[in-house]
Amino acid sequence: MTAATYQYAVNICLRELEPGEDVRKITFRARPTARAVRYELFTALDLPGEPPRHPSEFDRLLKTALAERPRTFLVDEAQWLNGEAFEYFRYLWDEPSTQLAIIFVGGEGCHTVLRREPMLSSRVFIWQHFTRLTPAEVLEVIPLFHPIWTDADPDDIAFGDQHAAHGNFRAWAQLTAHTRTALTRTGRPRVDQELLRWAFSRLA
Repeated sequence: MTAATYQYAVNICLRELEPGEDVRKITFRARPTARAVRYELFTALDLPGEPPRHPSEFDRLLKTALAERPRTFLVDEAQWLNGEAFEYFRYLWDEPSTQLAIIFVGGEGCHTVLRREPMLSSRVFIWQHFTRLTPAEVLEVIPLFHPIWTDADPDDIAFGDQHAAHGNFRAWAQLTAHTRTALTRTGRPRVDQELLRWAFSRLA
C-alpha cells in the first residue's frame, strides 16, 4: 500500500472514532529541521501574526496554542523525518500542558525510521500496520466505494482486482476513474470485463 492509502485509512478511522476531533495534517519532505517543524505547526494551527524569530519564543507560542484544547496532528510521509524533527514532536508531546495526539503516517520504511528513535518509539501507544485488501475484503468494500461498483457482478470486481488493483486502494481509485470514463463513452449501464480491459490499458 502507498502512504496516501494509509492516510485515507487513518482519516476514515479517525472520523469513526472521534467525529469532532480537531485534526491538522502536516507533510514534510527531505529531513526537516526543528525550525521547519515549528513553521509547519504555526501554519497548521492557523496562528495569527508573524512567526516568532527566536526559538524559545516560538516554543512558548506553540505550547500555549496546544494547551488550549485537544488536537490531533496527522504527520504524513513520516519516513522522511529525522531525529531532530522527531525529538521536537516528542518535546511538545511531553509538555504537561499540551493536549496533543500525534499520528505518524508513512509508507515503506516508516516503521524502521520510527524505531530508530527510542525516546519517541517508547511513547507510541499503537503501531498499526495496514495491508492490502484480501479478495474477500475487495468484494465487501469496493461495492461501497463508488456507485459504479454497487450493482457490478462480483466476478467482474474480482477480475478487476486480479488483473489490475491487487488489493491496493489507490489502484482501485485509478481503476474507478478510468472505468467511469469508459461507461460514459460507451453508454453501457454496467461494468463488464470488456470495459474493464479498456480501463486496464489506461492505468499507469
